[in-house]
Amino acid sequence: MTLRTRDQADLVDAVLAFHLNAGVDFVLAVDHASVDGTADVLGRYERAGHLRLFREEGEAIRLRRTKLARLAATEHGADWILHPDGDEVWWPRGGTWGELLGAVPPRFGIVRGAWRHFAPRPDAERHVAERMIARVTPAAERTLPADPFHPGVKLAHRAHPEAIVHKGHRVSGPGLHVVRGWYPFEILHFPLRSREQARAKYASLSAGLEAGGLTVPAHVATARGRLDDGSWDETYDSLVVDDAALERGLADGTLACDTRLRDALRLLAGVDELPPGPRFRLPADGAPALSFATGRAAEEAAYAIDLQVLQARESGARAARRIGDLERRVDALAGSRVGRRLSRRRAL
Repeated sequence: MTLRTRDQADLVDAVLAFHLNAGVDFVLAVDHASVDGTADVLGRYERAGHLRLFREEGEAIRLRRTKLARLAATEHGADWILHPDGDEVWWPRGGTWGELLGAVPPRFGIVRGAWRHFAPRPDAERHVAERMIARVTPAAERTLPADPFHPGVKLAHRAHPEAIVHKGHRVSGPGLHVVRGWYPFEILHFPLRSREQARAKYASLSAGLEAGGLTVPAHVATARGRLDDGSWDETYDSLVVDDAALERGLADGTLACDTRLRDALRLLAGVDELPPGPRFRLPADGAPALSFATGRAAEEAAYAIDLQVLQARESGARAARRIGDLERRVDALAGSRVGRRLSRRRAL
């Protein structure tokens, strides 16, 4: 697994422990100038032999996924590679990562997982997994591209020395064909965990993307605009799900109560309730400590319904991107020498 993280000390320990106990063998991690103790957590896993740490300084965000993916293939003997962010847990459905990916026929090299966003909750002093159990469904508001809970997919892929990773959402390379219509893992995403964490995240993320010459996603640009115009606190408060809002959301289908990560982390920490800074068990002799059963019929039906909405919105977003690409190509052609010739011929 590759990992890029910055100032996510409240969650990164859990992210690493979960994946290493779910079938991930090794982690290649980039720490981007963290100042909150994230680097100390990564260093602990490196000293234990589970992680190789790289450090990145400065404001600019640089795309490292391709380099790390190729390094995993050439120096670490990887079979498959995952690319979660530091606020994501990739949950395999029906088996550990080794079992799930081992079942993929050799002619395919990419499997996709669905983004599953969790809403912020009150009481930011408790552990993230204890309080953030309100998962936003695709039927909810705030799920358009400019909102923090928009649908999307990410990819796990076979290791290849020529793979190209496009920000974790798209991968290309020789023989890397995607399995269509199958989403065998979920990406449990915890993007907004407190008002101040979210404020710092969007400020540094937008600045880092701009400094690196990278595209700023619509939801990040929207959040940065609200930071700049002073409306961020009001915006954040509107996203918080208290107990009353959770009850309403469960009733109307816009929220789901999802305690899977909480329960898995309790098991790894050996506690009945996670304290603010738990220590998690690491896999012994590479044996994952977590198991993943297939969901009951009602759970599978609910997942399929959510995927229908995701697939429809993903198709629309993909079509919009292709139209935008085509328009840019037409504009470039119109300004080229060939385009001017064609214009003169039409005029004649």
